[in-house]
Amino acid sequence: MHPEATSMLPYLMIIAAYLLGSVSTAILTCKMMGLTDPRTAGSNNPGATNVLRVGGKKAAAITLIGDMLKGLLPVLLGKLLGFDLSWLAFIGLAAFLGHLYPLYFGFKGGKGVATAIGVYAGLNLWAGLLVCATWLFVAKVLKISSLAALVATLLAPLYFYLLAQHTLVTVVIAIITVLIYWRHRSNIQNMLDGKESKIKS
Repeated sequence: MHPEATSMLPYLMIIAAYLLGSVSTAILTCKMMGLTDPRTAGSNNPGATNVLRVGGKKAAAITLIGDMLKGLLPVLLGKLLGFDLSWLAFIGLAAFLGHLYPLYFGFKGGKGVATAIGVYAGLNLWAGLLVCATWLFVAKVLKISSLAALVATLLAPLYFYLLAQHTLVTVVIAIITVLIYWRHRSNIQNMLDGKESKIKS
């Protein structure tokens, strides 16, 4: 491959990751299954938790897996292409930003937790598993999906700092955490007011 093309490849991967992240699994799943558009029902968020509310477990599972793969696959492809960890972190961030601000849906996307978990797992499997375990534990005990997401993503930079030992990656993970908190600001207010909905058994 021409050296110029090789030098451009990481930038092309970042663009491709953003475009993949912009594909809304929630909206497409609900459309294909004949369900209500998740942007117009429940919490109006195109994510797995709201799809569970409006469409049930099967649709939510498809959405969850699809959103995670959007974060995971670009990072894994970057690994196969031999990119270093810094480039992989930026590729993962691009996929995450695509989910939050999707090109195809007026830059109005979901809250990014599942896509972030896919990015985490791609960058460092053990850190990703720790984030998932934290989410599951908090969700099981407190029955509030948004709180579980906030606790898990708050701890994500610490997990990466301890396990990846890469400063830039830890900074990127911290940026993802800040953005997830920003996207959950209405949920945080609801929790403070005691109005946040709980996960149904």
